[in-house]
Amino acid sequence: MNRRDFLAASAAVLATVRDSSAFAASEPLFRTGNARWQSTYDAALRVLAGNIQVMPRFPGPVLIEGSSYAGIWMECGPHEALLYRSFRPDAARNSHLTFFALQKEDGQLPANNKATAASPGWAQIQMVVPIAATAWELARTTGDHELLEKAYIACSRWDDWLMRHRNTRGTGLVEGFCTYDTGMDNSPRWHGMPNACPDGSARNLPRVASLPRLCPDLSATTYGARVALAAMAQALGKASEASMWQQKAATIRQLILDKLYVAEDTAFYDLDAQNNFVKINCDILSRVCSEHVPDQRLFDTLWQRQIHRPQGFWPQFPLPSSAIDEPTFVRPIPRNSWGGASQALTAMRAPRWMDHYGRSADFAHMMDQWCEALQRDSTFRQGIDPLTGTFSPDEAPKYSPAALVMTTYTWRLAGTHDEGDEIWWNIRAGHPAAQDATFRMKTDNGKIAEMHYTGKAATLSLNGKQIATIASEGTRLITTKDGTPKALVGINNRSATTNVSLHISGKATSQRSLQADEHMNLKP
Repeated sequence: MNRRDFLAASAAVLATVRDSSAFAASEPLFRTGNARWQSTYDAALRVLAGNIQVMPRFPGPVLIEGSSYAGIWMECGPHEALLYRSFRPDAARNSHLTFFALQKEDGQLPANNKATAASPGWAQIQMVVPIAATAWELARTTGDHELLEKAYIACSRWDDWLMRHRNTRGTGLVEGFCTYDTGMDNSPRWHGMPNACPDGSARNLPRVASLPRLCPDLSATTYGARVALAAMAQALGKASEASMWQQKAATIRQLILDKLYVAEDTAFYDLDAQNNFVKINCDILSRVCSEHVPDQRLFDTLWQRQIHRPQGFWPQFPLPSSAIDEPTFVRPIPRNSWGGASQALTAMRAPRWMDHYGRSADFAHMMDQWCEALQRDSTFRQGIDPLTGTFSPDEAPKYSPAALVMTTYTWRLAGTHDEGDEIWWNIRAGHPAAQDATFRMKTDNGKIAEMHYTGKAATLSLNGKQIATIASEGTRLITTKDGTPKALVGINNRSATTNVSLHISGKATSQRSLQADEHMNLKP
């Protein structure tokens, strides 16, 4: 998106919002005849509303982590608030601006801002989902030029800081100095390593012979940030800087693949200061996929040999923080464990890559499993046993990522959601969430998208104009932002083949058949 297109889109968003003033205060609405699903969904919304708070050192409300975590962390807070933006757009914006406002003169972004601390957290870099990527998505979809400019400046300075202070070996990859850098608390990946850097400064390397490490996930986060910075530069009319960021992104992506992927293990590992791989088969894998570092061919190999393997990362309740057959898997599962538990944070991040790599039907299975676990125990805790779906009992309730898994997955399973320049309508007649259900949401460009289930069919409309009626147990209709149908996708996780009865307004009803994950283009 170039600067002219960004400004035009911004004006269009604002105009549409003004034209839809009757809906200006509307929040996404989900109503189902399934009392169990409705009760858990509503409980999740109460958790999230209760976790909107004002933290020290920044005046506006943000979405905090909740549970035992009284604050906001860069690795996840901006992403969480982005997912909640339809309910609290102010909190989504503030959850980014907090980090930019607290940025140091040398470019360092704080790892966190906590209510219980005297200052922001500077002892680790703690990044997973790139704040540049979430800021770009928020600015692009809301037409927020001020946020765009602030994010571009702050995230450019952060990249410079990382290359000055976390590239001490001169490889071009991002180095991990301590456990908290990756947010993988209590993971065997970091066994024997310090949690934070000395003297409360992420610039200080602990005196451990095997440090620093070249980290695939920290480098992948930087790759994703550079991709976003290129898009931001283009939108700001900085064509030469956009090209620079594209080249920097391509360079670090290739370094990850060349230096940190071990083909015989089908795994990405840290490389320590003695050039030994730290061979712990853990959540590094999903984080690298989240930023789309592997191409489709490599991903298909990872899927077959690692991700979709029941003894790997696809047990009864995917995705565990260590492979099931990883020798260091920690049992019994303690609180806040990245040594085996399936973490709500990982589940929350899965939409960033599962559909991208064409695994929508399997993702539906994962979403069903997580929603079932949350309905059995709607206290919204941090992690579950990947074999039983039981939440760790000694963790505190009211954890925002778990609540966001319930709300986000509900809409992705049987409702509608924005996806870039498209709207995705997920039709699952017969699904528990779809029982006599109504979904209504304001799209990113201010239009009102609605789905109504009656029996075996769903009726779809945009701003009151009917788009289509579809009878199916697992089909996604992809449309443009103005509702023009583009494609169908098979998303049924219970059957290899899905039958579809499709009636697009103004056209005759047609019968289709889709295989799982099949993408079928629709003629204009």
